[in-house]
Amino acid sequence: MSAAFLAGVVAGYGVALPMGAIGVLIAGLSARTSLRVGAAAGLGAATADGIFAAIAVAGGAAVAGVIAPIAGPLRWVAAVVLLIIAALTARAAFRPPGPAAAGQRPATPWRAYAGVLGLTLLNPATVIYFAALVLGRAGEGGGVLFVAGVFLASATWQLAIAGGGSLIGHWLTGPRGRTLTALVSSLVIAILAVGLLLPA
Repeated sequence: MSAAFLAGVVAGYGVALPMGAIGVLIAGLSARTSLRVGAAAGLGAATADGIFAAIAVAGGAAVAGVIAPIAGPLRWVAAVVLLIIAALTARAAFRPPGPAAAGQRPATPWRAYAGVLGLTLLNPATVIYFAALVLGRAGEGGGVLFVAGVFLASATWQLAIAGGGSLIGHWLTGPRGRTLTALVSSLVIAILAVGLLLPA
């Protein structure tokens, strides 16, 4: 097996394994909707990781240099988006189950994929992480295999999170269980959003 592919797998797990706001969001979507929706959201996050890896392979230090000056504003945007998601999740916890309210769009795999892809792309630290790894591998080649390894590793982990969220959702099918998981998810997402704004 290619050394570049294995390096990509390791890098992909390295960025995907820490359970952050995106992981909580994916698990919460699976628990509240379906495994298909949660899995689509997970693939959105994995796609973003693959895009970041491709950008880092193509641009390396130049990309990190461009992103660094706007990392602060991007963190603020990501925090605001996460706080909105947390508020919407908390509000949904107190809605009675049943048909979607008029005008409310139901969660679909495509919307989950696009939403999580967009949110994950707001994380400037990820492209800097991959740029640093690529710079450390300078001259080794195998950029496409590295990106494929990153995507595969991230996708398997995000799908595991979605599966876990779906399993929890099946255990907690009653109104109290759904309310509790939505509130916990909302609280964790809000805490992670505030954490983005605290000094490192």
